[in-house]
Amino acid sequence: MLQIIKEKWFRHKRMLASRVFSLVGRRSISTSLCLRAHGHGVVKAEDYTLPVYVDRRDVPLPEVAFVRDLSAQQQALKEKEKASWSALSVDEKVELYRIKFNETYAEMNKGTNEWKTILGGVFFFLGFTGIILIWQKHFMYGPIPHTFSDEWLSAQTKRMLDMRVNPVEGISAQWDFDKNEWKK
Repeated sequence: MLQIIKEKWFRHKRMLASRVFSLVGRRSISTSLCLRAHGHGVVKAEDYTLPVYVDRRDVPLPEVAFVRDLSAQQQALKEKEKASWSALSVDEKVELYRIKFNETYAEMNKGTNEWKTILGGVFFFLGFTGIILIWQKHFMYGPIPHTFSDEWLSAQTKRMLDMRVNPVEGISAQWDFDKNEWKK
């Protein structure tokens, strides 16, 4: 009896292990097939641990140069840089600067015209909203109800006074019933 239980237990473990490995294998095959089916080879993830170039005012010296792959002319200029800088012309110094940096501080601090785009977008949407409101007032809403007319409001006020509505602190408390006028 004990032998039968052990055999069933081992068979169950073996089936479980083979099921897990088959699912993992299917997942890896389906993923690689999916990538290959869409015309992509194996996708290489970007390595974010490597230093990158960035122009920022708070980081004056980036970790890497702006131009990583130097041309033959740039390599010759880099060799010339190792000698005396007084032998370099102004254009060569500027070119060396442009190899290391993309922008100068003046270029980074120079204002952009982005505010014009933002302001234009805000005014566009305000104007569009105004057009919608005018359209709604003209085509959707009916005429102003007669209850907003001055005659109706005065008649309503007279009726409230006749009914002596809210006599302690309200409208009736402000009316002088003997003189038939508002209290001063």
